[in-house]
Amino acid sequence: MLMFVVRRLGLMILTALALTFIVFFLTNLRPNLEKLARTEGSVRMSEEAVDQWIIQNGHGGSVFVRYGEWMGLMPGWVLTDEKGTVRGRCITATNTPETAPRYCGVLQGDWGFSTFFKKPVLDSLGEKLAATGWLMLAVMLVMVPASLLIGVLSGMREGSRTDRALSTFSIASTATPEYVSGVILVALLASPVVGLSPLLASWGWIEGKTLFLGTATSAIDDITFWNFTLPVMTIALYGIGYIARMTRASMTEVMTAQYIRTARLKGVSFGAVVVKHALRNALIAPFTVIMLQFPWLLNGVVIVETLFNYKGFGWTLVQAAGNNDINLLLGCSVVAVFVVLVTQLISDVGYVFLNPRIRLS
Repeated sequence: MLMFVVRRLGLMILTALALTFIVFFLTNLRPNLEKLARTEGSVRMSEEAVDQWIIQNGHGGSVFVRYGEWMGLMPGWVLTDEKGTVRGRCITATNTPETAPRYCGVLQGDWGFSTFFKKPVLDSLGEKLAATGWLMLAVMLVMVPASLLIGVLSGMREGSRTDRALSTFSIASTATPEYVSGVILVALLASPVVGLSPLLASWGWIEGKTLFLGTATSAIDDITFWNFTLPVMTIALYGIGYIARMTRASMTEVMTAQYIRTARLKGVSFGAVVVKHALRNALIAPFTVIMLQFPWLLNGVVIVETLFNYKGFGWTLVQAAGNNDINLLLGCSVVAVFVVLVTQLISDVGYVFLNPRIRLS
């Protein structure tokens, strides 16, 4: 197991370097740099002024060198402008050219400065990741138990009415994208004109005009049942159907296994067979699927956070892309790559422990 983890860690490092380099290369293409120069400087800058700005701000030269500087694998760039002022990647208001460190990249904790938020990228991402973390936690607490319950109930009696009904719900929820289900939920539960809210308000069952809030902006400061339910349900509905289908397939396969038939022939009750014998083996495959939901959630919240104006990681990614904030985009890519690789490692290690056949081999 130790050698397996070591090999995976080495592969993860190579994968992370390759993926971050691709993102760095794409975000540092000439059109993006020209747009950044005109945004930070002036829209009326000449081509010569743009070229000078790009060089003076450390965006010139080889892309491999600039990637090494950004990662902190190579010393940061240092240049002297026309006025004799020394500028550099590691030179800041607190670090003079004499006291500035040579290396100041991602590995040293310096992720650059956000041109949109006007503060260090690491500080901006820390706040937004905390907000998205609460959203992901709420989604997992709803999605995992509900999907496993639906999948197990469907797989217990394949072909029954319960199986057909739950399978139809699972397929429908998986086939409905978040931006569609989110709009439907808002129209049904958060509109003062249509849906259930006007009806419940006329009956006097709710105090306000709507049953739930159609925006989650206030949840950044104070999470409540009323402002957090719709974004959580919008994300959870899609994942519930996918995990439930995987659980059903696994449960159906286990229920037709020979040892299940033997247990039934020996007189073991159906409930005991399901709980003691089938359930544990049926949950091995869904475990991998559940772990893979974390990177999907981190990137899938982009639509939901934008729809409900919840200023988390997804909303930040949209703002970074829309405002050509290169450093913030690169920071978001580092977080996304890290989450994907770590969850895949946890999934593989956990699967080995859950499946005795793989552990023994």
